[in-house]
Amino acid sequence: MSSKARSLDDLLYLMDRLRDPISGCPWDLKQSFESIVPCTLEEVYEVIDAIENKNFDHLKEELGDLLFQVVFYSKIADEKSLFNFDDIVSSITQKLISRHPHVFPKGTLKSKDSSPKSNKDSSYRKKIWESLKSIERKKRGQNSTLSDIPSTLPALIRAQKIQKRAASVGFDWKSPDEVFAKINEEITELHEAVDMDNKKCIEEELGDTMFTMVNLCKHLNVDAETALRGASNKFEQRFKNIESRIHDAGESMIDLDPERLESLWSEAKDKISSE
Repeated sequence: MSSKARSLDDLLYLMDRLRDPISGCPWDLKQSFESIVPCTLEEVYEVIDAIENKNFDHLKEELGDLLFQVVFYSKIADEKSLFNFDDIVSSITQKLISRHPHVFPKGTLKSKDSSPKSNKDSSYRKKIWESLKSIERKKRGQNSTLSDIPSTLPALIRAQKIQKRAASVGFDWKSPDEVFAKINEEITELHEAVDMDNKKCIEEELGDTMFTMVNLCKHLNVDAETALRGASNKFEQRFKNIESRIHDAGESMIDLDPERLESLWSEAKDKISSE
């Protein structure tokens, strides 16, 4: 097997071969925009997993898989005379140039920024970024601040995006304390819904509570998705520790009383926290 370094042109040529109507791969030939969406989602999650596990050899491979998804979409679009890979590169390059006037003041790729360093602080950059994105939305006929937030996003990520966008135009609580007060209010309303045994209200109030918790994450500069994923991973580690110990003792978890399970849980917390 050749160890020759390959280029992006090689990958594009490979895609052309795979989609060749006469000599191409039957599986690749029958794919469409819609059919490869699940593959794209899977590749994104595998990239995230490789990063979180600090498996950088695997990350290189997964980033290649993700790049291939972009090449695949561009090939299908080219066949339909919609756009091609060069159009994608041109579009994202120009968009990023226009969104970074503090780096490209003349709006060209080779231009240098001679503006004062004070103009490059985070608040300045954020203001410029949001302003330019707002202009782009209006050009597309999207007049709401919340336009172009995909409804297909996972609920937690979408909640973060909605609240960040609303906050960009000043619609937000002023401090974490105000958010804590709102969370307490939502929990009270949730208790009332539970007392009424009203399933629809319970679902609504739980949603409101979780939505407000996401806002607290924003105020505390914590990514809600990362925090919840971390909590899930932590629970998984502790639960597996308990499972293993119960199995080694020849017992069954379902037969253990709550006090025994709580004791095992505390021991698992101490053990895993010290590792």
